[in-house]
Amino acid sequence: MRRPPRETVALGAIALVSAALALYTSVELLPYHSLNHDEGVYLQQARLLLDGRLWFASEVPEAFRWWFFVEDGARLYPKYAPVPPGVFALAMALGEARLALAFVAFANVFLVGLLTAEAFDRRVGVVAGGVAAATPLFVVQSATFLPYATTTMFNLAFALGYVRSVRRDSLGYAAFAGVALGLAFFSRPYTAVLFALPFVLHAMYALLDAALEEKYDVLVRSFGRNALLAVLGLAGVATALYYNSLTTGDPFVFPYQAFAPLDGLGFGERRILSYDRVYTPALALEANGRVVFAYLTRWAFAPPVGPVVALLGLVLTVGPLADVVGPRAVARRADRVYNAYDETLRVTFAAVAVTVTAGNVLFWGNLNVLADLPDPNDGLIAVLGPFYHFDLLLPFSAFTAAGLVVSWRRLREAAEEGDLSTRDTRVALGVLLVAGLAVAGVTTVGALDDPVERHATYTDRYEQAYAPFQSRAGGDWERGPFGSDPAFEDALVFVPNPYGDWLGHPFQSLQNDGDLRGPVVYALDRGPDEDFAVLDAHPDRDLYRYTYRGPWTPDPRPDVVASIQRLQVQQGSSHAIRTTVGVVGEPSSVRLEVGDRAAVYDVTADPTGNLTVPWSVQPGAARVTGDGFVPRGDGRVGYDGAAEVSLAVTFVQEGGATVTYRQEATVRETTDGVALVWPPETRVCRLTPDCGTEATYLGDAGGEYLDGVSVRALTTSGEGNATSASVPTR
Repeated sequence: MRRPPRETVALGAIALVSAALALYTSVELLPYHSLNHDEGVYLQQARLLLDGRLWFASEVPEAFRWWFFVEDGARLYPKYAPVPPGVFALAMALGEARLALAFVAFANVFLVGLLTAEAFDRRVGVVAGGVAAATPLFVVQSATFLPYATTTMFNLAFALGYVRSVRRDSLGYAAFAGVALGLAFFSRPYTAVLFALPFVLHAMYALLDAALEEKYDVLVRSFGRNALLAVLGLAGVATALYYNSLTTGDPFVFPYQAFAPLDGLGFGERRILSYDRVYTPALALEANGRVVFAYLTRWAFAPPVGPVVALLGLVLTVGPLADVVGPRAVARRADRVYNAYDETLRVTFAAVAVTVTAGNVLFWGNLNVLADLPDPNDGLIAVLGPFYHFDLLLPFSAFTAAGLVVSWRRLREAAEEGDLSTRDTRVALGVLLVAGLAVAGVTTVGALDDPVERHATYTDRYEQAYAPFQSRAGGDWERGPFGSDPAFEDALVFVPNPYGDWLGHPFQSLQNDGDLRGPVVYALDRGPDEDFAVLDAHPDRDLYRYTYRGPWTPDPRPDVVASIQRLQVQQGSSHAIRTTVGVVGEPSSVRLEVGDRAAVYDVTADPTGNLTVPWSVQPGAARVTGDGFVPRGDGRVGYDGAAEVSLAVTFVQEGGATVTYRQEATVRETTDGVALVWPPETRVCRLTPDCGTEATYLGDAGGEYLDGVSVRALTTSGEGNATSASVPTR
């Protein structure tokens, strides 16, 4: 068996290092994924595929609607194509989804090196692999479950297959290229078209040239290869259209169009959810100019030096200068035949940079990654880079490597032709190499500093948010490949929705199995009717509420304290509740609220230390009972069916500041009484009678509260069963 060339071995070693780096970065820096919540979409879609499903089906789909999923009757399907999730699902089946990230990183570096070797030589290919592996955009994106690196892998595979099919007159490589192109199109159609266009033009030019030169044998073979490639590529297109028909019902309507019809290519009004812009050509050019500038100065290899070297490599290896100092001159001095196809391939690589850059002008996503347009430190681009331009990895890596190697060879030749001894030449070149590596290292690390710091802050927030899951799982909580979850067994967990009615936005790690029948089912905590519908659809499960104290905003700096509270559904003809709160001022009023209706009570009791408010929930009504509370009306607040009954106990402090204890209990009338979800949600609001999660009461686990604050509640059903609650339990 013939041993592979040492350059190929070196390239493989670099690719392995890049795979290890992707795996390490994903585990250590992004254990709960990035701030682009699309990652959770792709992973949830991978779980669906692993269960042999393309969508969720549920009696209450609204409770399980994942971020960027389309609701279609009882179905929920993702807006994205299933190819990248399919790659992740294969790794899940092996036991760890992150293995897919390592594989894709390895493949991209190796393919960049092989393609560069085809256009230059093997040594340039090895350097190109190193350049790709050290490119900041590659480092960050390769550690995420986003589709860009995966799609680029298929694009690069197509390119390598096409190049080798031409050079080796191989139908096998043509078939390989066609399959890869079909997968790339299915994954991200427009991305695949932009990348493939220069190669398609090359194929058309080759056919035309063979016809004009009357090389009919070449024409026939070339046509056969390209026809096979095209047929298999079009099979990928047909598969994508068939997938569209299964999901949207129309082969020419992609799921992303069903989700947001105005989220597409071109100019004019563009909209996704509640965000819309008029995307004009001028705005497109400005936005894309800023994106490309960010790539060149922050996200390319060794920015901003690397892009200059890439330009040098382009100038030295393509065009007139190649005759003077480039590959043509080297071939002439070595008295060997210059391979013109190499230069054609280099031109094709350069054309990829042109089509990717120009084509992205039509896509308003490049405006969205910027957020605040003039601020390069705002938006997704600041932490994840210009990911729509990920395919620039090939041309920039290839020409940067060419610039480095050609310059190195010319310097070495100049030194050898001069008066320097062999030893002095080696020392000088060694110093130059070390200096170059130092510059590349410093600039690359500097480019990654800010994104790494921001991701670390984001991860710290989720370490806090997922602490109760870690605690329940014994300190090592991570969703398993087949839906196993060491934190739960046969559980239903209600999840808060700070960004609206979406699962996975922001809690990406709380994923469901495809059949919604796994050891844990996560559902949105919404209104009373919806929550009881979920309880009816998933009976006989252990019930929990996931909650937290603290503001949840896109800025990850505010701390949160999270907790998982065990829930029970109490059944009874009625429920007597005693809520005891710490006295933190002069008692002002007690209110029972259902929606915009309220019963108000004046407090005549003279509490010391604690104030106990007895109240009851009966079919269709709730009221405060006992002495010391005088109603301002009939003291009764009614409800119909399912409702959220809220108790608000307000104290006035010196200076007029108020503190309101607020408990919200979900109830529903039944044929024989009332169902009560226990315990209620509890908050301690300052200066307002109602508040959000920033005031959630978690007892001793929730951190510091105002002096004297405490809450304890006891409920007794009509059958005499008593249950108490003071703080949520992990």
